[in-house]
Amino acid sequence: MYRIRIEDTFDAAHNLRNDPGSCRNLHGHTYRVRVEFLCRELDEMGMAIDFRVAKPALRKVLERLDHNYINELPEFAEQNPTAENIARFIYNEIKPEIPELCSVTLWETPTSSVIYTED
Repeated sequence: MYRIRIEDTFDAAHNLRNDPGSCRNLHGHTYRVRVEFLCRELDEMGMAIDFRVAKPALRKVLERLDHNYINELPEFAEQNPTAENIARFIYNEIKPEIPELCSVTLWETPTSSVIYTED
């Protein structure tokens, strides 16, 4: 079994609706994202997932989030842009393109992250 991981970052602002604390205020993060793919077999070149396929798939999703106010994106019009919901959003955008995707880890700060997986 092979686990292929790639990481990238994006900067965005958000606020959490109805939050009793300071996160109700507009603020931003430099998010770090790791996506992980699970593969049982290698292709004819000896690769599980070509990084030249995985990296652009992640970058395409992050470009929609980067330097945006996440609350204003249609996907977050009715749900809070929490780390949990953002991680699930990234997962759901990449999974149809690369079915081997098994998890998305999203760091809001260097010490706080969430992992989303379908399991």
